[in-house]
Amino acid sequence: MKNSHTIREIRVIPLYGVPYSDWPARFGQREQTRTLVEVITHSGIASLGCVYTSADLVEGSLKLLRPLFQDASAIDPAATCEKLHQNTFWQGRGGAITHTISGIDMALWDILGKVTGQPIWRLLGGKYRDRIKPYASMLMTEPKELSAKLQSAHGRGFRAFKIGWGPFGRRDDRTDESIVKAAREAVGDQCDLMVDAGGSDAFWPHGYKWALEKSHMLRDYNVNWFEEPLRPDDIDGYVELTRHSRVKIASGECLTRRQSFIPWIERRAVDYLQPDVTKVGGLSEQHRIGQYADDHSILVVPHGWNTGVGLAADLHLAAAAANAGWVEYLTPEPYMDDVFAVPLQLEEGYLRIPDGPGYGYEWNVEGIKRLSDGVVIGKP
Repeated sequence: MKNSHTIREIRVIPLYGVPYSDWPARFGQREQTRTLVEVITHSGIASLGCVYTSADLVEGSLKLLRPLFQDASAIDPAATCEKLHQNTFWQGRGGAITHTISGIDMALWDILGKVTGQPIWRLLGGKYRDRIKPYASMLMTEPKELSAKLQSAHGRGFRAFKIGWGPFGRRDDRTDESIVKAAREAVGDQCDLMVDAGGSDAFWPHGYKWALEKSHMLRDYNVNWFEEPLRPDDIDGYVELTRHSRVKIASGECLTRRQSFIPWIERRAVDYLQPDVTKVGGLSEQHRIGQYADDHSILVVPHGWNTGVGLAADLHLAAAAANAGWVEYLTPEPYMDDVFAVPLQLEEGYLRIPDGPGYGYEWNVEGIKRLSDGVVIGKP
């Protein structure tokens, strides 16, 4: 007889949402990069995880992983998922396989929380804070349009903002400064402002000297951090830039597996490390990454360009980490807004850490159905 707290099946739920007008569709007009996985136990408990990878790749990964996760424990997330990692060294580790394990791991932590009646942050070791500041994350546009977007987010209660990609670093220095100047004027001097160059974009043309010079301009506008100013594999450039930049340097969203973060942490290649729970291997991996970063006095700011399920995981990781900073919050964004059964409320610019079992949130069944072209969660 199978233990009731073992994995019966895992479903793939591709999310489509609304295409971005200011983001190039590189893989077809209906580009699909956010995917939910639903883990269901033999006792009928179901939970969601999030994967920042297309559904086709997640489907293929689950087909490969099935002999390893079928009937495995659903209440031993770290051990169960470490078995998946350890047995896939020759199957593309660090890529879609690791991304898919991330979603499984997230769902298993929620299942463990539901079975024990405890929030994930307590299962991770305890809570360091009751609330954390989310930053409204949005793509850059021309200054006037961006100002309106920022003012709208400010009106929704946000007091920290990150602007990224768009024309920045892709046109000329004058454009870059006009965007940052407009953003600072739109949110005022009392709010946090971050700039994301998007150095992981295809054929990013800039290197260390460009980023160093740009940091001087960003310092003039009191920018909290400069994100991805270099290509994601340029660790030597990041080491030098972090040492000499006029503003804090952040990166890490393209790294996967805890082992990949070790040289970045030990060499202090960034001031703020940005692992993404939907890519690195889930909560188990990211919690270990955060603890090692803390031993080296590096702040962790979860990268969260994904969904409300990822945000829920990030809130628990931030609660259980002594070295947590902000959390990323896409806004306005159906992948966020349409996923929660009860919309999240900001309190003086902060989000309250949930205390309920597991994630501590209920999901919007109809919202996910709309985003996924008709998939109903909880009904395999």
